[in-house]
Amino acid sequence: MPRTIAEFLAIGSGPIGLSDWIAIDQARVDAFAQATHHTHWLHTDPERARDESPYEGTVAHGFLVLSLINHAIDQCDLRPTNSEYALNYGVDRVRFLKPMPIGNGFRLRDRITLIEADMRDAGLFTRTKHAFEIEGDDTPCIVAEYLAIWVPS
Repeated sequence: MPRTIAEFLAIGSGPIGLSDWIAIDQARVDAFAQATHHTHWLHTDPERARDESPYEGTVAHGFLVLSLINHAIDQCDLRPTNSEYALNYGVDRVRFLKPMPIGNGFRLRDRITLIEADMRDAGLFTRTKHAFEIEGDDTPCIVAEYLAIWVPS
């Protein structure tokens, strides 16, 4: 596992992390809905969603899961030790591949793969692939490429 900017530059592409399981329940979905003002009944009204949705209940926001990328990076201890902070540079190739019904909650984890590491004027540029999978299902529900610049100390 890379620990410094130099180690990131030296390892080449490939798998670099697997987060612990992260619990997703209705309370987390409701908090995200309030914070983002995305309070559609499909996410926040279990009774209506049970009656009217094809998923027989509420579903998690795709952007909620996407927002867990930095948490997964931290959980996998992937911040270079000689970097002051990271600048979010963007997210490419985001795909929401399947709905995530809440039911009684579920857990997911992030498989992280280093695609690219390159030194630039501002710092270490990384492109990492994030493949979130729901416990009990190895196929991803969300995939995305996250771009960051790690500013050297």
